[in-house]
Amino acid sequence: MKRALIGGIGNVLLGDDGVGPYVVRVLESEYSFGDNVEVADLGTPALDLTHRIVGLHTVILVDCVASDEPPGTVVLYRKADILSETPAQRLDPHSPALSECLLSADMLGASPENVLLVGIVGENYRPGCELSEAVRQSIRTAIVAILQELKESGFEYAKKPVPDEPGIWWSNDRALTPTFASD
Repeated sequence: MKRALIGGIGNVLLGDDGVGPYVVRVLESEYSFGDNVEVADLGTPALDLTHRIVGLHTVILVDCVASDEPPGTVVLYRKADILSETPAQRLDPHSPALSECLLSADMLGASPENVLLVGIVGENYRPGCELSEAVRQSIRTAIVAILQELKESGFEYAKKPVPDEPGIWWSNDRALTPTFASD
């Protein structure tokens, strides 16, 4: 059976860096997924991410990214895009090191077939739990990209008749109320 992981990456205590966990919480509150799809807040993984992705068919990660694009822009990176960059020297033990994990999984012969990094260009990384307005406005676009990737990879999902509370405990931000992303 094909399996998928939708993972939010980021530090929820550093402003926009917490957008990955924020997006997966909102997604999980509004949609239900089959037993073959795991939705998880991955925090700030390092090489331990390898064991989460080995043997999966599809991996969709959401993270804050640096780019020349304006804050809040959603940038999609495929597996080939991620692997085309030479793994940089790790600056701290919390660096996601996605390319290193994909290379490790490949060496094990169990690298995911489909990989999508849904990157959201950040604006504010100051200590605190609030997302910038530009990043908050991108959440729906990120959710649509995630759902489209799931659909194209053959995974099922369904809108919940009544969305759950997203349970975003670290944020006082109530500007994003649960609503359904359009398909």
